[in-house]
Amino acid sequence: MSKGHGAFVWYELMTTDTKAAEAFYDDVVGWTSADSGMPDANYTLFKTNGLRVAGLMTMPENALKMNIPPAWLGYVGVDDVDAAATKLAKLGGTVHRQPDDIPGVGRFAVVADPHGAVFALFRGDGDMPDIKQMDPGSIGWHELMAGDLATELPFYQEMFGWKKDEGIDMGIYQLFAHDGAQIGGMMTKPATVPAPPYWGFYFNVDALDAAIARSTAKGGKVVNGPMEVPGGAWVVNCVDPQGAYFNLVAPKR
Repeated sequence: MSKGHGAFVWYELMTTDTKAAEAFYDDVVGWTSADSGMPDANYTLFKTNGLRVAGLMTMPENALKMNIPPAWLGYVGVDDVDAAATKLAKLGGTVHRQPDDIPGVGRFAVVADPHGAVFALFRGDGDMPDIKQMDPGSIGWHELMAGDLATELPFYQEMFGWKKDEGIDMGIYQLFAHDGAQIGGMMTKPATVPAPPYWGFYFNVDALDAAIARSTAKGGKVVNGPMEVPGGAWVVNCVDPQGAYFNLVAPKR
């Protein structure tokens, strides 16, 4: 497997009001945004320090008909999308959208793990942006609220070669690593959380309280936190004005 196999390589917000979402995240996270220039596609790019970090698009009509709420989607790099999709299905996952090409960009598939947490598989036609995990405006952490940690961790280990790292709170929260570096954590979703299993993404900001204030002023809501996490960082879990769940992480309040 290549180093890119198993790395989160892209993030995408599908929402009901792209203009409002663009203004919201530009202000809260400090991104700059611009049209992608892709022909026949209404697709916006979020950038940090001039580098592409995420995308923004209107929710597909079929998703709206199914009453699927706005959400962030993470793309995991693989060496072969078709082979990965086939393997995922054999391991008990679901392929929601069969492998398909984005002309001039790459090949992707939208899938879910055995308990329903949705993500995408991706192989690009060219190099992906060289953004480090801890860079300002980057995605600093990936978190799975799993259907069952005991079975989900082995699934992702088999799919992407992720390594089990240290456990926190007596192993309730399990860290995992890719290519020798911690990239996220996972835990069994508490029964009190009114949502199916899901992936959440933490956006790096300079100071948490100021970012929370910007979010609140533009209609965002805090659903948990702020709280200090091991290592000294501060995090907060939020919902944007259109209802998409997101998280912020900062080195200070």
